[in-house]
Order: sequence, then C-alpha cells, then structure tokens
Amino acid sequence: MSASPDPARPASDETTRPASAPSPVPGASFDERLRPAPLGWLAVVGLALTVWVALLPVDAVLATVVALVVAVVTVVLVLRWTPRVRVHAGELHAGRAHIPLDLLRDPVVLEGPALREALGPGLDARAYVCLRGWIRTAVRVDVEDPQDPTPYWLVSTRRPTALVAALTRD
Repeated sequence: MSASPDPARPASDETTRPASAPSPVPGASFDERLRPAPLGWLAVVGLALTVWVALLPVDAVLATVVALVVAVVTVVLVLRWTPRVRVHAGELHAGRAHIPLDLLRDPVVLEGPALREALGPGLDARAYVCLRGWIRTAVRVDVEDPQDPTPYWLVSTRRPTALVAALTRD
C-alpha cells in the first residue's frame, strides 16, 4: 500500500499541544509533533525584529504593526506545517501519509553516524522520508507490500524507542 494523504486529520488539531503531552487520540499508542527546537523559534523572533528595524525609519507604528503581523503569520505557518507522527488505529501516520502496521517490519532506531549514513549514501530514493533537521534521531521501518515500491519509511522523532515500541506493540 502506498503512502497517501490523511484527509480525516483536522487542520486545527495541528497547533493544540506540545510534543511531550499525552495523546489526545483515544487508543493512540504514540503521538508526537515535530515542532522546531528553541533555536528555530528564535529565528521567527529574528525575522520579526529584522522587519521592524527595516521599517523603523519609515514609521515606528507601522514598523511595530508589520513586525507583529509577520511574527504571528510566521508562527501560524510553522505550526500549520509541523508534521505529526503517530501510531493509531493500526496505522503509522507520518506527516500526511499513513500505512497499516501489518505492512511494516523491523523498526530500527537511528542516531548519530547511523542516521547520517541512512540519510546520505544509504538513502534509497524510493523511501518515504518524514524528516526534520533539528531532530537528531529517527526510526527506519521496512515496508513489506508487493504493490508498493517504497522499500522503507524514515521518520524523525524525539522519542525513537517509544515509536519502535508502539510499532511492535500494535
């Protein structure tokens, strides 16, 4: 089965809780949002400050209003585009794609040199990849579906052992 978008996922649910909070989905054994690290949020503040400084010679009120609008819009866009990784109802959801757990085999935690190898010379171009550069760990899980050319999924997570446990438990 190939990865396909999840139209049932509500868009407003994207921004409601931190990655470490308990899962709001009944029966979900793993749920995480791949939000930016603190340095990423500082980049949002830096962008707003840059806009403010650039417009300050024109008008202080205009500069402040535009900088606040830029900050709010940037935060909303970052939260909206933050992928969600979860195991729920017998499926692994990573970003907009999902796949039944019975088609997945051998989940492996990747970090450090193993992750660099998997993302570099070891990466198969047919693999489904849901990665965020600010997250230093991932899980690779093989796909055993004769109709799907995707050999494996590579998914970023801050809690790789919990994801592996959820994939093997369900």
